[in-house]
Amino acid sequence: MRAPLLASTGIVAGVRYDLRTLHGLWMALAFPQLRESHPVLGQWYPQTTGQRVAYRLWAVLGGLGLLVGYPLTVAGFAVRFYARRFDRTTTRIGVVGTVLLAVVVWGGLTALARLRFSPEGFLAVAAAGSVAVVATVLALAFAHVGGRLTTVLFAYPLGVVAVFLPPVVAALYSPTLAGVVFPESESLAIWLLDNVLVVGDLNAVLRARFDLVGFAYVGMWSALAVPVGWVLGILVTLANLVRPTDDEDGEE
Repeated sequence: MRAPLLASTGIVAGVRYDLRTLHGLWMALAFPQLRESHPVLGQWYPQTTGQRVAYRLWAVLGGLGLLVGYPLTVAGFAVRFYARRFDRTTTRIGVVGTVLLAVVVWGGLTALARLRFSPEGFLAVAAAGSVAVVATVLALAFAHVGGRLTTVLFAYPLGVVAVFLPPVVAALYSPTLAGVVFPESESLAIWLLDNVLVVGDLNAVLRARFDLVGFAYVGMWSALAVPVGWVLGILVTLANLVRPTDDEDGEE
């Protein structure tokens, strides 16, 4: 009983720390004085009535924002965990080793396509695998050469392309993969059209002009790679703001 209780206490303490940090960052946006602490006077507090009213309103807005922001931060912790695992693997085997691993994985898929698919399917999978390898090289380059902004803008979207493009193309020629990839892709497309792309009747335009069949799935995932990569990068950045380091950093 004691171990679960201690674990629960640790989780609660971690959540409190995260919420306090996020709210502190929010408050400092409007009141940068909070970032400074006077050695004698201590932390700054609002003095005038107007400052106190503005301070409390801003604090309430921040509290409401945490209802959305904190779940995103938790998602960022999860994404960062796997991103750092991948980064450690890349560090261990090196850039060349990572590229060779991509060549082996997608080359194996291409070889399988040569045996089981039509010549057209084989060429399509081979092309997708080649694009995925190039995307891997570029993602590694942007992640190691640039800073956080470059990583978010370019490395994450290219990483999404490197992971998802070959399986989606292979699903066009494999009934087994198609049974998994296409229904999930269609469900995602319907959700995006009904909930995200409603601005300016963009969903109606897309439904009228495009049918989600054949290579439209490839176009869909290629188009999604950029925003999905950006979202993943932003989630990791948010997690880094709240907890610059965490327990898994010390794992080997």
